[in-house]
Amino acid sequence: MALSFASPNSQSRILSVGAYRPSRIIPNSEIVDRIDSSDEWIRERSGIESRRFAGPDESVISMALAASEQAISRSGLSVSDIDAVIVATITYPFQTPSAATELIMKLGNPKAAAFDISAACAGFCYGVGMAADLIRGGTAHNVLVVGVEKLSDFTDPDDRGTAFIFADGAGAVVIGKSESAGIGPMIWGSDAESRDAILMTPSWIDLKAPGSVGWPDISMQGQTVFRWAVYQMAPVALKALEVAGLTPETLAAFVPHQANMRIIDAMAKSMKLPDTVAIARDVRVSGNTSAASVPIAMDALLTERPDLHGKSALIIGFGAGLVYAAQAIELPPAPNKAPKK
Repeated sequence: MALSFASPNSQSRILSVGAYRPSRIIPNSEIVDRIDSSDEWIRERSGIESRRFAGPDESVISMALAASEQAISRSGLSVSDIDAVIVATITYPFQTPSAATELIMKLGNPKAAAFDISAACAGFCYGVGMAADLIRGGTAHNVLVVGVEKLSDFTDPDDRGTAFIFADGAGAVVIGKSESAGIGPMIWGSDAESRDAILMTPSWIDLKAPGSVGWPDISMQGQTVFRWAVYQMAPVALKALEVAGLTPETLAAFVPHQANMRIIDAMAKSMKLPDTVAIARDVRVSGNTSAASVPIAMDALLTERPDLHGKSALIIGFGAGLVYAAQAIELPPAPNKAPKK
């Protein structure tokens, strides 16, 4: 007997975005002494002038909750309208249960489907692609996608290669049904041959062993990651535009993972983006927040350029694995114009 079920929804789009930035601002001057560096060196190498570090009272969940509540409020929906939650993070300090299940309890919607994904700096874009497919397939109606990190817990302040890069924060979007396409096909994949380029070591098993070798911190082969991001990710970004029927000339905004300013600028140049394209460069004041960087940068760009609400954009995440994901989207409408259910 053939299966019988409701016809899937045809399209989906981002209804809203929210963000949370910890209150503590860390200028380069607080970083340089321990890594024998200078403000000028950090700015030249990364474009970062400051970053945000969460305090003892700011956790992965509290930051995710604040960003989520803002996104839901802006969407025109209520918490009970959210039937699935995806959290992208590598810094939730528990293997299980998931951050997503703790988040839905805090939100007051404990019956929603909820799960975490671990794709580092590509995690948010993975989540957007999954949410779009869940909605198009009829499995979910409204999905909350959250990127959140407290990387200060897993960064060695004495590591010259990473101490000035990573930071904390959270961003969230609500994705729902749409009469027209608002999220393009996801171009995603891995280059696992370079898996060792970014690591968080030692393992929990090693940490448990007698004579522990220390806390798990992030390490990175900077030049390897830079070359991969600049030369391999631009073609991925252009492919995401192509499959969505867009070109660099028809794009309104580019919101890449906020790895560092040199990578962002090199990608834009390689893609031949015209000057008319608004480029998110939030890394200058927020640092690299891994899975949270794309939604935080999206929120910042829309705050600076409210005329971009509802316009076309390209988002791309790339990082540890090495893994990547990109898709063309319509930026969410202005909050007071968000669709009502």
